[in-house]
Amino acid sequence: MADTATTTTTTQVSAPAAHLPIALDAMGGDYAPGEIVLGAVQAAREYGVSVTLVGPESTIAPELAKHDTSGLTLDIVHTDEVIAMDEHPAEAVRTKRRNSITLCHELTRDGKAQAAVSAGNSGAVLAAAIFTLKRVKGIERPAFGGVFPTAGGGRVFMLDIGANTDCKPSYLLQFALMGKVYLQTVFGDINPRIALLANGEEETKGDQLTQEAHRLIKASAASVGLNFIGNVEGRDINAGVADVIVCDGFVGNVVLKTLEGAAKMILTTIRQELTSDPLSAVGALLAKPAFDRVRKKLDYEEYGGVPVLGVNGVSIISHGSSKAKAIKNAIRVARQAAQANLPQAIAAGIATIATPAEATAS
Repeated sequence: MADTATTTTTTQVSAPAAHLPIALDAMGGDYAPGEIVLGAVQAAREYGVSVTLVGPESTIAPELAKHDTSGLTLDIVHTDEVIAMDEHPAEAVRTKRRNSITLCHELTRDGKAQAAVSAGNSGAVLAAAIFTLKRVKGIERPAFGGVFPTAGGGRVFMLDIGANTDCKPSYLLQFALMGKVYLQTVFGDINPRIALLANGEEETKGDQLTQEAHRLIKASAASVGLNFIGNVEGRDINAGVADVIVCDGFVGNVVLKTLEGAAKMILTTIRQELTSDPLSAVGALLAKPAFDRVRKKLDYEEYGGVPVLGVNGVSIISHGSSKAKAIKNAIRVARQAAQANLPQAIAAGIATIATPAEATAS
C-alpha cells in the first residue's frame, strides 16, 4: 500500500499516460466508503481502469474485502484526514493538509494518477483543484460543467453550475470557450453551438452581467472560433437548440437542482400512475422498456460527475448522494477527459482569447 507526501511544488501537468490509475476519494459523499469502493470495483472490472482509493486504510481495506477483486488493480493511499460536507472548504483544505480530496489532486499533479474524482465537499474539491493543480494560464475562474439530456436523445453542456456565484463578463466568455473545448475533446463535437442563458432571446434581455457578456462573447466569437447563437431561455435548456449554455454559477446551480427535482418528480409520478390499478399495471408492464430508457436519460448517475474546467489537470466532482453506479460513471468520465488531454486543449483554446481590456477595446 502506497503513501504520498504533501508538497507545495507547482508544475504544469503533462499529458496523462493511459495506464495511470484514477485517484478516487474513498471518503467523499453520503454513502462513503461502501458505495464508493463498490463503484471503484465496478469501474475497474467494466472499464479495465486501475483505481487508487484515498482515505483511511483501516476503513477502505475491509470494504474491498467484500468484493471479488481478482485481476483488478485497486490500491490504497492512506490518510486519516477527511473533509466533512459541512466544513468550510478553503479553510479545511488549508488546515487538513493530508485530506483525501487534496491527496487525490496531488497524485494527479505529480503524474501518479490520470485524474482525481470525489463525491465529497464540492467547495473543497474546487479549492484543492485550484491550490494543487493551479489554474490554466489565462483562466480567471475555473468552472463546474454539467451534462443534461435534451429532446431527441441529445445532450447539452452547461457551465458554470456552482463554482462562481459572482461573475464578470470575461468569465462567461472563458466559460463558453471551455465548454466548446470540452465537447470537442470529450464528445467529438466539431462545432458546438454556444448560447447564453437569459430571460429572453433579444440581446437586450437579462441583467447587466448577461447583457455585457452577450456583447463580449458576440464580439469575440469570430476571433476565438465560437459558434455563438445568442441568448436562450430556460425552456430551451432541454430543447436541443444549443450544445453549450453559459451562465453564472448561482443561476447554473439553481437550474441544476431544479432539473434534478423535476426529473425525480416526473419519474415518480409516471411510476405511481402506471401502478395505480390492475389495468394500469398491465400497461406498466408493456411500457417498462420505454420507461427504463427515459429513466436512464434523466438519471444523473448515468453522467457520473462534472468536471472542474480551467485547472491544470482533470478533476471530477460527483453528486454528494452518489452511489456505486454514479462513481463508476464518474471514473469513466475522468478517464475520457484525461485521455483527451482536456487541460492542454483548454490551455490552447484560452490562449486565443484577448485579455478583458483588449476585448473591450476591440
